[in-house]
Amino acid sequence: MNKEMMTLRMNGYAMTTYGRNFTSLNEKEKYTVFAKALMEDILPKWQTSEEKFEGKKKAYYLSAEFLMGRALSNNLINLGNLKEMKEMLSSMGIDYNAIEEAESDAGLGNGGLGRLAACFLDSAATLNYSLTGYGIRYNYGIFEQKFANGYQVEVGDNWLEHGDSWSIRRQDEKVKVDFKDQSVYAVPYDTPIIGFGGETINTLRLWQSEAINDFNFSAFNDQKYDRSVKEKNDASNISKVLYPNDSLEKGKILRLKQQYFFVSASLQDMVREYKKTHKDFKMFSKLHAVQLNDTHPAVAIPELIRLLDKEGVSFKKALQIAIDTFAYTNHTILKEALEQWSVKLYKKILPDVYKIIVKIDNLLRKELVAKGLPTDEISEFEIIHEGNIKMAWLSIYGTHSTNGVARLHTDILKDTELSDWYQLFPERFNNKTNGITQRRWLLESNPKLSAFITELLGSDSWITNLNDLSKLKKYAQDDEIIRRFMDIKMEKKLELKAYIKNKEGIEIDEHSIFDIQIKRLHEYKRQLLNAFHILYLYNRLKEDKDFQMEPRTFIFGAKAAPGYVRAKGIIKFINEIGNMVNNDESINGKIKVVFVENYGVSYAQKLFPAADISEQISTAGKEASGTGNMKFMLNGAPTIGTFDGANVEIVEEAGLENNYIFGLTVEEIEELKADYNPKKELESNPRLKKVVDSLIDGTFDIDTREMFTELHDSILKGASWHAPDNYFIIRDFDGYREAQERVSDDFSNQLEFYRKGFINMASSGKFSSDRTIVEYATEIWDIPSITEGNEKEMAV
Repeated sequence: MNKEMMTLRMNGYAMTTYGRNFTSLNEKEKYTVFAKALMEDILPKWQTSEEKFEGKKKAYYLSAEFLMGRALSNNLINLGNLKEMKEMLSSMGIDYNAIEEAESDAGLGNGGLGRLAACFLDSAATLNYSLTGYGIRYNYGIFEQKFANGYQVEVGDNWLEHGDSWSIRRQDEKVKVDFKDQSVYAVPYDTPIIGFGGETINTLRLWQSEAINDFNFSAFNDQKYDRSVKEKNDASNISKVLYPNDSLEKGKILRLKQQYFFVSASLQDMVREYKKTHKDFKMFSKLHAVQLNDTHPAVAIPELIRLLDKEGVSFKKALQIAIDTFAYTNHTILKEALEQWSVKLYKKILPDVYKIIVKIDNLLRKELVAKGLPTDEISEFEIIHEGNIKMAWLSIYGTHSTNGVARLHTDILKDTELSDWYQLFPERFNNKTNGITQRRWLLESNPKLSAFITELLGSDSWITNLNDLSKLKKYAQDDEIIRRFMDIKMEKKLELKAYIKNKEGIEIDEHSIFDIQIKRLHEYKRQLLNAFHILYLYNRLKEDKDFQMEPRTFIFGAKAAPGYVRAKGIIKFINEIGNMVNNDESINGKIKVVFVENYGVSYAQKLFPAADISEQISTAGKEASGTGNMKFMLNGAPTIGTFDGANVEIVEEAGLENNYIFGLTVEEIEELKADYNPKKELESNPRLKKVVDSLIDGTFDIDTREMFTELHDSILKGASWHAPDNYFIIRDFDGYREAQERVSDDFSNQLEFYRKGFINMASSGKFSSDRTIVEYATEIWDIPSITEGNEKEMAV
């Protein structure tokens, strides 16, 4: 990039946008102007990249979530210009880090689903595959989390307050989406997804919902001011917030409209482009591979059939085109947790789509009858069943591929939860273990460790081939190398210490074990087990002056869904524990508890590199894969966890001896279920009983009593929808405690403890999303990787 040209551009944008010179702008304004100046360089490369894929089969990723993280450093790293731009800004007396912090971290996702989508886009562009992301441009993301007296409070996440310099509004490519009671425009905003090296730049296209007529002048003239903008407000609500509360029917309607809105707009977009060069749809599935990221976009199957019907394609041919075009990623293990929609709502909002689902269901029945299945078995496969539409059943039948996201997850789907479907279509089921992009989660997040790796390997090949990290294993017994690794870890711990002091106002000890659990708040992820263990340790310190333990800093990061009362109770409980232990001088700082506020991608990039231990303690058989476990591993932290999700494969790669595995297995849980009595088990475990009783015995403030009593009852009494302790916290507690004791014992010999972390890092090559994307591209999508070198060759 030409520095003089960049300076001219920045000053030009500063004047035309804010009416001031660049150096006089505040940090957010400088960031906006700097990004706009960079986009001038990116746009022609983006256009050239799109041209090389013309006429080739392309992949499309339909997802309700894209949790991208900040773009500035990621883009500059992938373009190879980060050092140059930092130096340029420094010469102007401008702090790059301050500009970087000024970028909003859009919460357009709620966890692993959205981060996986973001990693896949990065990997596809890096490996020169054409992959377009399609989703919703939520005006307010999920929510900004604040704590008020330890309670989670949600406020709007206004990530667009200062605009979005990375996206281009494509008004010329808007489409109309029709519901029974409403029609809206879907207006696309395109964001460049820059692959490492900058050769391929793909597109994330997010749709914004806008009114057909955004102002009713007659109503305004009649002084009916609310009515004059009602159509505008109703339309904008569709893309207002990710996962709106759906406790009432109007919330469910809004969610259904969101799903159909982005799916219909995306498919209309594909059909429109296809028709520019084709007269019929015989080649559609040979040029389009569409991945459904979970069942949120499952309505794509009947919607494509509806669109093809308008083009004169028969139902059977359209269904076959849909099957050949679509593939489905399952992220849910439990059959009862799979998404369903009521027939009543579909008839009310999407009657034409519902009619097509009925036809699909009828055709499935005919196929099953032809296969000789008895009537009672056929009912198990019904897409429309007991007044509901089973979106997972629609997704399996209406696609050519159904994949799980970790080997254990896929095995559970095949063997139990979806075994009937697997018997019916064994060729459709496959595994694609999730992955993460090392560009964001190591190169960007941990530059000193990245430089150390490059030095040891003698090249930076690992940036695009993470398997090369395995060559580091030969250094695992070299104490001097491990000490250098420890020094880098300490630097990251000190950075996190300063950041937490600034953000949370809590002083932590960098010499303590940084024990970190950061993930969406859900009961099955068992943040409550972690909390019980902290309280157990605190009680031991208070009761036994001779009790020895390595100092610990327990760090949590999680958002609970606004309507998930029990999860919010767990957040309050953890914050109450933190308030108690952090202010008790008698324990000499042996324990600190930090629940970081508004956990998101940018905070995560500071937490993963500083972790000493990775908490992956979900109930076995409940976590489909997990990707946080991979980010910890990549940054050199051993796992304390169960044999669940991708933990199984992590242990296979890094060794059981280098991680801390505990707890019931899937098979043991199945055997235990019928006879499990947590109340009886608690009676024989007085220390744990004291911890659990603290929820109701007055240990905490009276204003928590109702919330904490419900938590207590969920463990010992259950509820109308589940058995007592249905996530087996009581049974797994002692195994967890013993595993944590091993962590503490090992940490006393830091050279050996951090050797485990080094080995984990060196064993993480399998968990790159590059590997996952190659598997999708070659085994499901059948799309080519096109570089400047092979473009002409492929054309010939």
